[in-house]
Parts: sequence; structure tokens; C-alpha cells
Amino acid sequence: MSACRTVPYPQSPQFADDAFRNPVTPKQPGWREMAALTWRFMFDKPKDTVPDVALPVRSIAREELDAATDGTLYRLGHSTVLIKLEGGWWLTDPVFSERASPVQWAGPKRFHAPALALADLPPITGVILSHDHYDHLDKAAIRALADRVQHFYAPLGVGDLLVEWGVPRNRVSQFDWWQSVQVGNVRLTATPAQHFSGRAPFQNNPTLWASWVFQAPDLSLFFSGDSGYFSGFREIGERFGPFDLTLVECGAYDAQWEGVHMLPAQSVQAHRDLRGRWMLPIHNGTFDLAFHAWHAPLEAVSAEAQRQGVALSTPMIGQAVDAREPQAFTAWWRQPR
Repeated sequence: MSACRTVPYPQSPQFADDAFRNPVTPKQPGWREMAALTWRFMFDKPKDTVPDVALPVRSIAREELDAATDGTLYRLGHSTVLIKLEGGWWLTDPVFSERASPVQWAGPKRFHAPALALADLPPITGVILSHDHYDHLDKAAIRALADRVQHFYAPLGVGDLLVEWGVPRNRVSQFDWWQSVQVGNVRLTATPAQHFSGRAPFQNNPTLWASWVFQAPDLSLFFSGDSGYFSGFREIGERFGPFDLTLVECGAYDAQWEGVHMLPAQSVQAHRDLRGRWMLPIHNGTFDLAFHAWHAPLEAVSAEAQRQGVALSTPMIGQAVDAREPQAFTAWWRQPR
């Protein structure tokens, strides 16, 4: 299967006219607007979209992981989160390459190294994937993990890419929205998101995108992947909430594409719709993917969370979080400025 060809999924309500679709067409740039945005990205980006000094990153020792209790999680960078549940480790959207790009000589470059090297990961029970974009689906990382992960869980079509890249087919499961699987004492459910897909120019949503719900006997987590704000968050909250912790995207946003990436106030509202107890903002602090200052998402979401009375956890990259009793942490992003 070519990564540029859409495989039909006629059984999916999300698939129509040879592409996956959102129930409501989201606000995002058209082709003419994209041309102007590409020029701006290349030649007219503000300087503060990239930090001018090294960011603080806490390295994670293997001994610490071996001693970690259930419910411990670590943000390794961007939307890559390592989570311990029911004695096993789970990894979301593993991106370890230097650039979120089809090539490693150009494209958005990391602000920092991952808090844990790919080779130093503990045995992984499951990798959870939200969609096929380069800042969430790292081909080199997938190939390196192919024989080291018990199972990969992906939205429709994304699993086909994994198999094409060398992951054994019996280690890959694909899901439509609202489909679930029980893995030991952990239940995973692929839930809706409002986004888009494609890894090459002019692709028309060849794979599905999703958020995910993790349910353990005494802990419930939500992972947003990428999404614009939409009514689906409220429905997810009604079906699966309340959540002990929501991992919600807040970064790489702009008013021109708020239909597929939430503005900070929308991220906080999504958390509230989900009936979350604590919110941990992800999708920021690692790659330069928009026109806002690199630290703006964390500043804005912190102010909005305070205004709305939302408990916000903002760990440094690599800092341990107890998902049952998170803490606010310090404003680490202000230190290097």
C-alpha cells in the first residue's frame, strides 16, 4: 500500500467520497491561504517562535522508571507521553526524530532532546497513535519500536502505514471512533476528534484521526491527539467522564486554523466539557509549528485556567506526574527567557 493512496473503509461512518470526513467542516486554510502561509512560515516568522537558549529538560533514569508506581506519567516532548497503567507502560504519539518532517535536513526542528532516548524506553505494552501527521507519527521511531512493543493501537488507515513500515500485522489494531479494546485491566477507546490527515501534498484525508480514552480500574485519562474545539468533547465527557486527568492539545494554534487546533481558551473549555479534574496541556514546547511565541501556549492556558478555576498541571519535560494527584508545578518556561 502506498502512503499516498487512500484505502476504502466503507464500513466507517467517517469515510465518504474516498476520504475521511469530520461531521462538520472545520475552519482551516484553503489552498490559496496555504500558499501565503507557507511563504510566511519560510520568510516572515517572528523570532520568538523558537527559544533562544536551551530549555530545561529533566532526564529520566531507567531506575526511576523501574520504581514508578501505577498512574505515573512523563511528558517526553510535544504529544509524546509515557504512562504507567496496571503494571505496564503505554506511549502516545512517539516522536523522537530531530525534525517533524518527511526529511531530516529540513522542517521543524526540536527545541530539545527527548527526556528519554528511544533506546532507553522500558518495555512498552502499547503505543497509542492519534493520526498520521509528522509531529505525531515518526516513521523512524515506529521502525525502531516495531519489535519492542507488544501492540500498536491506531485509527483506521494509520495502522496500514505501520504494517507497510515493517510492524508485524498481528501487532497492529485499527479503530473507528467509539470502538474499544480491553487489554488486561486497561480499556482503550478511540474517540472523535476534529482534525485532518495526510503525509504528502494534496492528500485528501487518507487516514482517520482520533482522541483516546484510557480506563483503568481506579484511573481514567483522556488524550486529545490534535483537534479543533467541537461538540464531541461534551459527548466524550458524558460517555466516559469524569476524567482524573486530561492531556489536551494547546499549541501550534492560530485563528486561521482554529477548526483543527484549539485556541487556549478552547482547550480549557474542552477540558471542562470532558469533565476533567486536572488538565495537562500538550502539543507545545517542542516544535515551531505556528506564529505564536514558543512559550505563549503555556502562558495563555495558565491564565485561562486560573480565570476559569481549572486545576492545571504544567510539568517540565521529563518531570514525573502522579495522574491521581497531579500538581501545578512552577512556570518552568519563564526561566530561560
